[in-house]
Amino acid sequence: MQPLMRIANTDAPVPTDDVVVAHVLAGDPASFEVLMRRYNQRVFRAARAVLRDEAEAEDVVQDAWVRAYTHLRQFAGRASFATWVTRIALHEALARKRHRGRQSSLDEHAAVLPATTRPPEQEVEARRVAGELEAAIDALPARYRTAFVLRDLEGLSTTETAACLDVPEATVKTRLHRARGLLRSRLDAAFGVSTDGVYAFGGHRCDRVVAAVLHRIGASSGTGASVDRSVAD
Repeated sequence: MQPLMRIANTDAPVPTDDVVVAHVLAGDPASFEVLMRRYNQRVFRAARAVLRDEAEAEDVVQDAWVRAYTHLRQFAGRASFATWVTRIALHEALARKRHRGRQSSLDEHAAVLPATTRPPEQEVEARRVAGELEAAIDALPARYRTAFVLRDLEGLSTTETAACLDVPEATVKTRLHRARGLLRSRLDAAFGVSTDGVYAFGGHRCDRVVAAVLHRIGASSGTGASVDRSVAD
């Protein structure tokens, strides 16, 4: 069986999640990297929304992927794979939050933006605005913050967000409406804030998580030095 990571780096059709899962279960653990790179940012953003701590959220991402790999045969396909692994991460993040019994300080977090070609002064302003937005999101009550991150930052549908959070769609809509209202009250509308750089997860950070998880599950990376580093930490 040809490793999917090798196929994914060609012009061949992009394998679906179900195809990747089937390859992993058939004895190709390295292909799990396809799923990790496909959903790392979503899983990180979900964990980060709960914990408000980037380092701890990254640990949760690793643990969630290892748990997903270990229990992959239990994935029944009733929800999408992305929803399934996001729920694993959310449950792990909530468990950690209960265990630590404390809240992180808002000023611990710095904005992380993708690499751009903006002039330096615009880059500084973009980082400042993204930092203000991150702080505003972090200040939201947890139930509003998680709904907002999944729905507005990650772009999930209301149905997908409800499935991840295991709540009715009406609850998602209510929480999202409340979150948007609270954010509007804190952010100056003149900012024209973009959420693109908020809770970003790519480049070396993504590579680090992938390498750590592949090591923990006993698989080798199929990308090696050819990893696309066009997205900065």
